[in-house]
Amino acid sequence: MRTSPLPPVAAVVSFIDCINRGDVQGLRELMTDDHQLVIFTEAAVVGRESNVDAWHGYANSFPAYVIYPHLIAERDGLVAVVGHTTGSHLGLPDDRESKLTLIWLAEVIGGKLRKWQLIEDNADSRRQYGLE
Repeated sequence: MRTSPLPPVAAVVSFIDCINRGDVQGLRELMTDDHQLVIFTEAAVVGRESNVDAWHGYANSFPAYVIYPHLIAERDGLVAVVGHTTGSHLGLPDDRESKLTLIWLAEVIGGKLRKWQLIEDNADSRRQYGLE
């Protein structure tokens, strides 16, 4: 049994693994009490329990949802992941959805995610978060 917190990149990889397996309880365990989910320009979902409810809904609605990380970087206390998804709410065939990339940005404190944010994948964002 681990007694020290997960390093930031390991916490993010574990979070993605939980998402990919539809393991909402595992996600819960990796969130801080004040966890925030920020999807592009939408209002944030704030608080662990609100996010657990949101993930239950998403996992039930889109059980085939998978995140495919392409590159992971850690900089200035943040972990950035560029990648693509399949099986999401976009409703696209996997071969089309897999061509759409985005960046997930995580703030990790004490081995738990305080923030999970989706941002547009572009050259400026990649440069800013060390994903070059």
